[in-house]
Amino acid sequence: MNEPRATAPVALGRWPRLCLIVGTLVLLFALLLSTAVGGPRFSQSVSNFGLCLGALAAAVACLGRARSFRGRMRWGWAFVGLGVLSWGLGQWTWVYLETFRGEAAPFPSPADLGYIGMVLLTPAGLLILPSSTQALANRVRSVLDGLMVAASLSLIAWIWVVSPLLSEGKDTAVALYVSLAYPLGDIVTITIVIYMLAQQRRDGRTFGQLVLVGGGVVAFAASDICYAYLNLIGMYASGGVTDIGWFTGFMLILLAAAKPVPARAEGDGPAAADGQPVGILLPYVAVLAALLTTVVWYAKTGHSSLFVAYTRSALILLIVGRQLLTLRENRNLTRTLEARVADRTAELFASEQRFHALVQHSSDVVTVVSPEADVLYQSESVQRVFGYPAHVLTGRRLTKLVDPESAVRLAQALRQVAGRPYATTVLELSVQHRDGRLRQAEMTITNLLSDPSVAGLVLNTRDISERKQLQDQLVHEAYHDALTQLANRALFRERVAEALRRRGPEDDVTVLFLDLDGFKEVNDSLGHLAGDQLLVQVADRLRASVREGDVVARFGGDEFAVLIEAVGDADDAEQVARRIVEVLEKPFGSETRDIHVQASIGLASARVLGATGGDGAEQLMRNADLAMYKAKSAGGGCFATYHPDMLAGLVSRLELEADLRVALERGQLHLHYQPTVDLASSEVIGFEALARWQHPSRGMIPPAEFIPIAEATGLIVPLGRWVLREACRQAVEWSSRAGGRPVKMAVNVSVRQFDRADLVDVVAGILAETGMPADQLCLEMTESVLMTDTDDNLEQLLRLKALGITLAIDDFGTGYSSLAYLRRFPVDTLKIDRSFVERLGALTDDTALADTIVQLGKSLGMATVAEGIEEFGQLAALREMGCHFAQGYYFSRPVPADEAGALFLAVSTQ
Repeated sequence: MNEPRATAPVALGRWPRLCLIVGTLVLLFALLLSTAVGGPRFSQSVSNFGLCLGALAAAVACLGRARSFRGRMRWGWAFVGLGVLSWGLGQWTWVYLETFRGEAAPFPSPADLGYIGMVLLTPAGLLILPSSTQALANRVRSVLDGLMVAASLSLIAWIWVVSPLLSEGKDTAVALYVSLAYPLGDIVTITIVIYMLAQQRRDGRTFGQLVLVGGGVVAFAASDICYAYLNLIGMYASGGVTDIGWFTGFMLILLAAAKPVPARAEGDGPAAADGQPVGILLPYVAVLAALLTTVVWYAKTGHSSLFVAYTRSALILLIVGRQLLTLRENRNLTRTLEARVADRTAELFASEQRFHALVQHSSDVVTVVSPEADVLYQSESVQRVFGYPAHVLTGRRLTKLVDPESAVRLAQALRQVAGRPYATTVLELSVQHRDGRLRQAEMTITNLLSDPSVAGLVLNTRDISERKQLQDQLVHEAYHDALTQLANRALFRERVAEALRRRGPEDDVTVLFLDLDGFKEVNDSLGHLAGDQLLVQVADRLRASVREGDVVARFGGDEFAVLIEAVGDADDAEQVARRIVEVLEKPFGSETRDIHVQASIGLASARVLGATGGDGAEQLMRNADLAMYKAKSAGGGCFATYHPDMLAGLVSRLELEADLRVALERGQLHLHYQPTVDLASSEVIGFEALARWQHPSRGMIPPAEFIPIAEATGLIVPLGRWVLREACRQAVEWSSRAGGRPVKMAVNVSVRQFDRADLVDVVAGILAETGMPADQLCLEMTESVLMTDTDDNLEQLLRLKALGITLAIDDFGTGYSSLAYLRRFPVDTLKIDRSFVERLGALTDDTALADTIVQLGKSLGMATVAEGIEEFGQLAALREMGCHFAQGYYFSRPVPADEAGALFLAVSTQ
């Protein structure tokens, strides 16, 4: 199992760090003492103990490093550590024999088993370490190369060192062999390290560690060679210069174990071999040196040796094994290359087939032509797209196969790109299908004349007829109304702008703006389908009413417009307007009944405006809109012509709207309160809260001016919320000042507020915020609330009623509410409109109507409130009818809060 992929450099562990510090100090101290302090005996003892401690420190560092890894990295460092530990044990045995027993250690001795253990375990650990090439064959090759180098060097050492010593009787053959085992083992280890370094890049993860281990083994080899030679000649003594190599070796192995391993980035694979010849040529160089040495030796001595013969035989076997391994690798490499070539060939063939299929079955027609437009190649897709077989077009001149106009444009495009290599141009032209249909095509021309595989101009042609039709359809839909197929606002504006630009000095351009009167009632009563059918019939009548060159448009809803261009002083626009009014007065048929609608028409003339271009078009359309509202205010079913005074009124309205927004933000609005009197006791039992606006420059603005603006713009919602909160707060304050006497506060609620789903939540929140009792709040609404969106409004009213508040219908009798609605809705109070109160006291219809409303309220269990009482006679009549409450100038005008509070605190009202 390989070590896990690292996500960060493997940090130095606690034990390797400690061993590095202690071992470095011990080795340096021992080396210093052994070379510079004391006599030979002391120097030998210090050196021997220092080597033991150094070996132990290096071994512990390697074993500690092994604990921080898993898999092969762990076992590799473990074997290296065990090899160093084996050497240390051998050294401890040597020290024991030399120092504690006081006898010279024999050679060979038991200590040599530990030394040889390092020679065996350290190479094994290096081979186990993961490298860039994990194949077993590569590791076997490194072992064979090491053995070849070791055998070659052994042969050289035998000829030049061992053989002369044996001939002189210096030592036994066993001692000689053991002496040579150390440097030869080091040579094998060095060979393995060099080979592993040759297989890695310089940025390999273990490159630095291998360099340090290799340096350490080289230092060991130097000392082992000196040790072997001095041992053979009987001159070795521990503590000398020979020990420096061992000290250095342990130091470098200790550093290798302590050096952090760099992280392997996600997605990085093993480093590829650099292909350096050092690792490959090294064993052959050693064998060649051994061969030359034996040749020279034979030439000098003229006799052979059994060791030389065996060693040469071993070299021959190693070379044969190396060559067999190389042959196997070459065969595997050949198979790999053949497989790659086969895969690449299959890939190229598949790519060629895929390209061929794409070209033949593409929606584009691929054509290769010469600069003269002669067809050199034609894809088969031309038959599917344009109906022509490919062979019919090949060899013919393409410009002769299209219409003359397209031929000229095609020839011009070919000349345009022919002189520029790899130039591209796109054009659209008409191509006749084989069945006679004319198709729209888009052609992309690319100059590949300089490409030897093409040598022509490539034409990619596609049929865009459906796309063009879709574009035309989308353009039509973008500029026409979907229901009536008339021009829409965008197209109408463009036509008006064009008419203004081409208008002569004496000519005129007039815009008619139409709005149907009563169309909303048709939608509400008969449904939207009937409304759509009505709009289609109106569009047909408008087309029939205008001249041939006039433009009719629908802006949306029930709004239409007509563009009329007149030459000279002709009154064509007014004539068209009259015709439209007349044709729309006739009833429109439907599935159930005849429908009657009229139109309010506004006319705006460019002669009056004096405008041109796009801005003039917008202004002309706006002026026609203003004139239309003038016609509608006149009762509808007629037309009105724009006058500049209309614009001034609009500007004033817009300024008032902007000021109203500012007034809401800056608190310029105030509440006045009109008292409500109990006709039975003549006491003030409550008030109606009424908004007043004190404009900083215009003074007091009547509610009749700013309330409609608030309704139209939606400002009535925040305005109504503020009125409700302020009125409730004031009522609680008055009640507190009156010792808890209840104050009935009435607040008007608009239709816009009823349209909002959060009305009930807003009311409940204000009641909770101000502490206003719910039964002391009365919300007043007009009859229109009962007539529109009845189901939704009924739900709102029921939820409000559930809060405990009182509901009242304001201006009752002026609308269209029926008795059924009064029974259905949870209404508590009816407020009699002031128009019925004005002529009370005389025998008039108003008196009878007021009395009817009072009696209706009693029969339904509802209280009645009369508005607009200004005379005592009106008050007396209402008391006689049995009306419950009253309001009016007879009691008090709407007054500010401080005056209203004084009225409330009074006992009664005269």
